[in-house]
Amino acid sequence: MILYEHPLNERVRTYLRLEHLYRRFDVLLQRDHPIDHHFAFSTLFEIVEVGGRSDLKSDILKDLERHKQQYASYRGNPSVSEKMLDQLLGRIDESFDAFNTASSRINQFVNENEWLSALRNRLAIPGGTCSFDLPSYYSWQQRSPQQRREDILRWCEPLAPLHACIDLLMGLMREGGAAQKVMATAGQFQQNLPQGRFQLMRLRIDPTLGVIPEISGNRMMVSVRMMLQDADGHLQSCSQDVPFEMGLCG
Repeated sequence: MILYEHPLNERVRTYLRLEHLYRRFDVLLQRDHPIDHHFAFSTLFEIVEVGGRSDLKSDILKDLERHKQQYASYRGNPSVSEKMLDQLLGRIDESFDAFNTASSRINQFVNENEWLSALRNRLAIPGGTCSFDLPSYYSWQQRSPQQRREDILRWCEPLAPLHACIDLLMGLMREGGAAQKVMATAGQFQQNLPQGRFQLMRLRIDPTLGVIPEISGNRMMVSVRMMLQDADGHLQSCSQDVPFEMGLCG
């Protein structure tokens, strides 16, 4: 099954983008070739760009506090493990404290490092990191993979609290959704939502059906149109009934 996720508000859209970038960064960092570490830097600077939204920190802290209050209300419930609940609340508190004390300017560690700042500027230029443009960067690329990896991890350490918060919030959000089997009749599906209850839509589609969902949605309604892709990549509407699984997460 292929999983598609669609945010139902701008805050979750930012969370998903950051999660996507952190996953890419982790994969690239574990590889050994200098080109992989080059694109790890590129991804790192994308994280700084996306995570630099002025309202992001307050949004994350509010979401963590909301989840804390929600799960704290489960105390005394005989169907809830107190040990598991304590572990989860402890993780929320740890993420909240670490992120709350972090610098409000996520790009500060880049701006204060002349080498990183120069690399970021040159990456914005096509081919701008050639050996004759940035000889210090080219020299750094000749170091051992483990040395390069340790340097990158040290430089990006200020981004760790944000990473932990995004992982925690998206995990809690997904756990709050249950999947159901639905049908896109003649390739179309639409459903009204209780206002403000859901934040994320998740679709699972059998890849053998060969369809691609075009999803639109907000806090009031979700809509899915199934498309077929030809050999040149062009999309055309599917007129057949298409079964899929849908989950709505709050």
